[in-house]
Amino acid sequence: MNLFGNYSFGFIFVIIAIMHFIRRRPDNYWLWIIIMGGGLGALVYIFVEVLPDLGLLRQSFQVFSHRKRIRRLEVMVLDNPSAGNYEELADLYLEQKKFDKAKECYDRAISSRTDSPDPFYRRSLCEIELNDFSAAEADLERVVNKDRNYDYQRAAGLLAYVWARNNQEAQAASLFEQVTQTSTLSETQFNYAQFLAAQGKTVEARQWAQRILGKKATMPGYLKRRERPWFRRASALLKRLPA
Repeated sequence: MNLFGNYSFGFIFVIIAIMHFIRRRPDNYWLWIIIMGGGLGALVYIFVEVLPDLGLLRQSFQVFSHRKRIRRLEVMVLDNPSAGNYEELADLYLEQKKFDKAKECYDRAISSRTDSPDPFYRRSLCEIELNDFSAAEADLERVVNKDRNYDYQRAAGLLAYVWARNNQEAQAASLFEQVTQTSTLSETQFNYAQFLAAQGKTVEARQWAQRILGKKATMPGYLKRRERPWFRRASALLKRLPA
């Protein structure tokens, strides 16, 4: 069978491969394999890149169940506006990236008696997405003061990032230096690289961006797919930095 010349198979494989490539953005050499290899190249791409991503379909099915649960909770909070219902609804909005609605629900869920850092941390994630860095600073400071290593030190890394956005460079630099000694989160490392670049420390910024890209050599495939957004951002940062 000529996969490239057979419209019903080869052309469809190429379309599937290109659509997946545009959405997931793996290494650029795959695009040449798809284009030059035609149906056969596309089929190779599908086996190597598309099939392993099928596990992500579970998230798509969860989206539908979460939407149903959201509709139920939106009705429930009218009759029973409890903190628990509002917090669950906020968590679901956060997963759906409806940050303004999630923040509003966290505001209602949090009271003077709330001592768990979790709703404050999750509210800070919404506030960062909404560019409300002053509010995010207050929430993250509360979380980090209660648990320095919260969410595998992501909270501390985000606090350093928020301090930088709020023009508190000295505090941000100190906390970034502390967190990056032990944290391997690409998000924290990228934010630190950006911070260094903004401070004119291009050599150090380049080193941290290259450290992120250096992970690709030893990462298993499923982690590479998860880390792709940070690989792209690190590559873009390197291109912007002077040699």
